[in-house]
Amino acid sequence: MECNMIFLFSQGPIFSIDRAKVNPDIPSNLKHSHMRTSLGSQLYDCLFWVGSSTSQSLLSSNELIGALLGCSLFCLFPVSNRGVKHLPTINFDHLFASLYDSYNPNQENKIRCIVHYFERICSDMPVGIVSFERKVLPLEGRPLCISYPNSKFWSNSVIPLCRVEVQNSGLIEDQSSEALEVDFANKYFGGGALRRGCVQEEIRFMINPELIAGMLFLPSMAENEAIEIIGAERFSSYTGYASSFRFSGDHVDKRDVDCFGRRKTRIIAIDALCSPGMRQYKQECLLREINKAFCGFFDQSKYQQYERLFQENVYCEAQLDQKLHETASTSGETYGGKSVNQVIRNYEKNCQNMGHEHNIGIVTGNWGCGAFGGDPELKTMIQWLAASQALRPFISYYTFNLEALQNLDQVTRWILSHEWTVGDLSNMLDEYSCQKYKGQTNVGFLTWLLPSLSSHDVEMPDAEMPDLPNMP
Repeated sequence: MECNMIFLFSQGPIFSIDRAKVNPDIPSNLKHSHMRTSLGSQLYDCLFWVGSSTSQSLLSSNELIGALLGCSLFCLFPVSNRGVKHLPTINFDHLFASLYDSYNPNQENKIRCIVHYFERICSDMPVGIVSFERKVLPLEGRPLCISYPNSKFWSNSVIPLCRVEVQNSGLIEDQSSEALEVDFANKYFGGGALRRGCVQEEIRFMINPELIAGMLFLPSMAENEAIEIIGAERFSSYTGYASSFRFSGDHVDKRDVDCFGRRKTRIIAIDALCSPGMRQYKQECLLREINKAFCGFFDQSKYQQYERLFQENVYCEAQLDQKLHETASTSGETYGGKSVNQVIRNYEKNCQNMGHEHNIGIVTGNWGCGAFGGDPELKTMIQWLAASQALRPFISYYTFNLEALQNLDQVTRWILSHEWTVGDLSNMLDEYSCQKYKGQTNVGFLTWLLPSLSSHDVEMPDAEMPDLPNMP
C-alpha cells in the first residue's frame, strides 16, 4: 500500500526535511529535495503532507521533538487556523492557566511531568527516532489493501479467535511484552492533555511527552482512521487517576530499540463513540466500533503476506480476495488440503520462530468505557474480534477490576475451547445487541452468553460449562 513518509531531523537552529518516499502526484521540483528553511515554513510543510486522509508516516528525531515542545512551552505556535484544519491545541497556555483558574492538584502534577521531561533532555538529550503514522481503511477498494469492511465481512469471517490474556491488575503502560498498546483516544489526538483532561490518554501524554508533538500536525481522526506512534520514551512515574493523578518521580525507560532507532513502545490511538447510550447496540454503531479497532490493529502490509500465505496453499489471488472479503461461512473449508485454522496457525508459528515483527499482540482495556460511557462487555468483544481478524497472536486485556468483567477469563476460555471463529462471535454479538436495543434483555453480554456464570463465586470447570441452544 502506498504510504507517504516524511523525515524530520534537527540540525542546530534550523531543520531539514528528507522525503524518502514520494507520492507521484508531488510536483517534480519538490521530489527528493532537502529543504533548509525556517521553523514556521517547515511546520506548514508538515501540516500539508500529514493532514490528508491517506496513510502517511512522519519520523522525527528526539532532539527535534524536544525543540518543538520547547516552542509549545513558550506558546510560539500560531493558533488562528488550527480549528479550520481540525487540529488540537498545541501551546501550553491553557495548561498553565489551569493553575490559577479553578485550581486542581492534578493539573499541577501534569505540569510537573512536563518540567521533568525538559530537565531530563537538557541534561542528556535522547538519540533516537519517533514515528507517527496515520492508518486508514479506504472507504473504496484499492489494490493490495483491505478496505472498510461491511457487516457481511465480519459475519462470514472464518479467521480463528486469538488467545486472550485477562489481567485484573496492573497498567497497560507497565506491560513487558512487545505489543501494540491502545490509547483510549479522543478523535483529536491527545484529547485534553494540554487542557484539563486527566484520564487514560492524557496521562499517557504526560508520562510520554514526545506524544504531544503529534498534536502539532495530526488533524482529527475520521471514522476510518487511527494513529500509531512508535518510539515515544517514558520519562515519568505516577500514581492515581483523574483527580488523584500525581507525578511520583523519574522513570528510566529500558525498552529496546528497533533498526530505525525507535524504542519498542508501540501505541495505537483509536477513538470510541462518545456517550453512545443505547445506540451503541445498533448495527451501524457496532460496525463503526469494530472497524475503528480493526483499523488500528491491522497492518495493511499484511495483505501481501495473506496473499503469499494462501498462494503457498495452492490458492490464486482471486480466491484469496474472495476468502478475505466475502469470507466463507464455515471454518471447515480448506486451503490446499489444510483447514483455515491450520494455515493461520502455521503462519503464526513461522512468525514466532523467525522472531517476526508481526508476532506482536494487542494490549488494551476498557476502551471508550469511562468518560465516553461505552459498555465494557461489548467493547471487550469488539476488540477481541478486531485483534483476531488482524491476525494478532494475542490480546492482553486489563479489566482494572471492573465488576462487569469479573467472568471474562472464564467466558473467553469457554469460547476458545469451542474453537469459535471471528464470524461466530460476531454473529452472537449482533444477536445480543439486537435484543439489548429492543429491550428484550437487560443483562450484560457475558451473562447473556453463559447464564450459569452469573453465580460467579463458584469456579466452573470447562467440562461443566453448558452448550447453548443458539450456538452458531
